[in-house]
Amino acid sequence: VQLQASGGGLVQAGGSLSVSCAASGRSFGTYVMAWFRQAPGKEREFVASVRGSGGATAYADSVKGRFTVSRDNAKNMVYLQMNSLKPDDTAVYYCAAARSWLKFSVTDYSYWGPGTEVTVSS
Repeated sequence: VQLQASGGGLVQAGGSLSVSCAASGRSFGTYVMAWFRQAPGKEREFVASVRGSGGATAYADSVKGRFTVSRDNAKNMVYLQMNSLKPDDTAVYYCAAARSWLKFSVTDYSYWGPGTEVTVSS
């Protein structure tokens, strides 16, 4: 599966932004889709994931209650709606795909797309 994230940009603290990831390839609905982010000088970290059916989601504690991950299997798309953004959310956001649920490590994900940059100004 090939992935391409889009929708990043500059937003003020407290604002909202949505990023999207388009997937190509077969059997999109069988993959767990996740969002990771990497801030300057930091390790890439798990943000959120959604199960293949879209019926289950998981979030990092740092974004729980502010971010919402969703997917549309008919369109081969996965989304991350980010609300109440903070300067600490500034990072490059990546979408990734894996076969197994409840995986939170970079090494658990086999497929990655180029990231999209999100900058939150204070």
